[in-house]
Amino acid sequence: MPLTKLQFRPGINKEYTAYANEGGWFDGDKIRFHLGFPEKIGGWQKYSSATYLGTARRLHNWVALDGSDYLGVGTNKKYYIEEGGQFNDITPIRATSSAGAATFSATDGSSIITVTQTNHGAVDQDFVTFTEAAALGGNVFAAVLNTEFELTLVDANTYTIDISPVVANSSDTGNGGSNTIAAYQINVGLNSGVGGNGWGAGLFGGTTSGALTTTLSAPINDSVTTIPLTSATGFPATGGTILVGNELITFTGVSGNDLTGATRGTSGTTASTHGGGVTVQLAVGNADPTDDFFGWGQAASGGISTTTELRVWSHDNFGEDLLINPVDSAIYYWDKTTTLSNRAVNITSLSGANEAPVLAKQILVSDIDRHVIAFGCNAQGSSVQDNLLIRFSDQESVTDWEARADNTAGDLRLGSGSTFVQALETKREILVWTDKSLHSMRFIGAPFTFGIQQLASNITIMNPRSAVSTEDFTFWMGIDNFYVYAGQTAQLPCTVKEYVFGDFNFEQRAKVVSGVNSQWGEVIWFYPSSSATENDRYVIYNYQEKVWYYGTLSRSAWLDRGVRQYPIAAASNYLYNHEIGVDDDGSAMTAYIESSPISISDGNQFMLTRHLLPDLKFDGSTASNPVVDFTLKARTFPGANYNQTQTDSATRTSTTPVEQWTNQLDLRLRGRSVAVRVESNTLGTNWELGVPRLDLRPDGRR
Repeated sequence: MPLTKLQFRPGINKEYTAYANEGGWFDGDKIRFHLGFPEKIGGWQKYSSATYLGTARRLHNWVALDGSDYLGVGTNKKYYIEEGGQFNDITPIRATSSAGAATFSATDGSSIITVTQTNHGAVDQDFVTFTEAAALGGNVFAAVLNTEFELTLVDANTYTIDISPVVANSSDTGNGGSNTIAAYQINVGLNSGVGGNGWGAGLFGGTTSGALTTTLSAPINDSVTTIPLTSATGFPATGGTILVGNELITFTGVSGNDLTGATRGTSGTTASTHGGGVTVQLAVGNADPTDDFFGWGQAASGGISTTTELRVWSHDNFGEDLLINPVDSAIYYWDKTTTLSNRAVNITSLSGANEAPVLAKQILVSDIDRHVIAFGCNAQGSSVQDNLLIRFSDQESVTDWEARADNTAGDLRLGSGSTFVQALETKREILVWTDKSLHSMRFIGAPFTFGIQQLASNITIMNPRSAVSTEDFTFWMGIDNFYVYAGQTAQLPCTVKEYVFGDFNFEQRAKVVSGVNSQWGEVIWFYPSSSATENDRYVIYNYQEKVWYYGTLSRSAWLDRGVRQYPIAAASNYLYNHEIGVDDDGSAMTAYIESSPISISDGNQFMLTRHLLPDLKFDGSTASNPVVDFTLKARTFPGANYNQTQTDSATRTSTTPVEQWTNQLDLRLRGRSVAVRVESNTLGTNWELGVPRLDLRPDGRR
């Protein structure tokens, strides 16, 4: 019987059963399709050995007038500008204390220093830098204190810092003197979403600088209804809600220093055991309502507060300068002429600032007409955030936002949806998403400056980073589907939709990040599977081949090549260059693809396989003798496990005069159907699959 060609349809299809998908590919990891054939994806290497703090969730690359190549990196803890492999911290300062307002207290034999400052406004893991502090008298010299620290919150007036490896001694009895100045960076943001309605809402996790704080005076188990506090002063006698660890607890009254009538594990949290001394924060019931926690998508009762939304930055360059905006917070400006040693500052503090927004969900610079645009911001003359309001500055101005007859500043309000989600500039327009609609925003000139038109309704979008534009297409991930816009909006047919959305951690949906790999015509989404709290998988739509494939890879941010030679991604406090080499940062990468089963006579009779003739290329391999394993899996019934499996390896033996490899693999199996798996897991191996042949012949009906 002649050899059977193993030529399958391009792309992976998980919408059917493997048996129904005969003639197609059914599974894979770290492969792509090029001209209809599968091949291993490119490798990655660390961009530099330098690390950043926090989880990077946004990247932005631009070039200054002097040729400086900058990369903005926004994490949940800081904002950096990377240049030459080094990360320069430009995180804005939130507040600076008066001289002597912050004092120190050391304990003999400990590296933990207690800092006291009334109403410091910090939250746990905030960063503070001290200057002009004096030595405490022993091992704690001035130089030990006058630097940056990541603090641990105790209460509204106290926190601790760790001066390791220095350990205080009995002579460290000073308080740092009367000249100490503490500079507090803006509050750090959340690194994980929480369960609940709306945008992963629920009250817990949304710290505010003024929330009443104390500690547990004794341990509690997961069922007690009386909560013992070190001090119940200020806690409302009529009841409220507290946050202890990750548990929200409501209470109905106060007796001495105890909270009474407690209901454990509210708002989707879990009742837990907590030790004595654990921090307790008043989430609901503060004397000033603006100090209460509030959930994503809920309106804050005036003023600027830190929300419970995952910390994500938007950023754009204004010429060679940079605008940055942590979601639902202020807009900051970094002036290139101030050098990388200086921090970004609030635009409201700039000279000539006039009615600039005090908070926004996203900022963007319109490249054609040079307006700065703020989405989901406060109205002119107000400090209350309007989730559907869009404002834009005067042309060529960062500071003038007052709408007047003699300038082009103004505003628009979205007429559909409950909250703005994402804005994306394309070739012809700015696309604007709410939670249920898509709009087109275009520059139309005086007197209205911009116009807005609704393009689609009853659509969904996963989060503020799930849409991406490339060439003449815009793609985005919805909460249960994929979409494409190319003049009109349509759902994007997807052959792996059930696989992706059926194993998805929707509580961490805010972590989904989209990107483009233009070299290969790919749109990629990194997302968290149901068992993960960070992105651990990816799904790719190849818009040139019009096929889907997926795999496992942890990345929290992605930026296509452009100014820089390679795509850049973020993971584990490092930046990585992608599509460079064939390995996983110096380690072997496992890449495979597996077909659906093939059969003879519709599976009515058994078949025997004896030989496989491999057909592949090892172009790009750095190993002298790269190896690819071919595995055949046979089974008798569609619902049964594979009952026979055999593997053999194809090894490149020569590259001249033509590339040569193992001629024939001896793989003997018997069954009604057989699947083929191609896999590599050795260092320096790259491969492109062709059309292997299989010796496949009938072998009776039983």
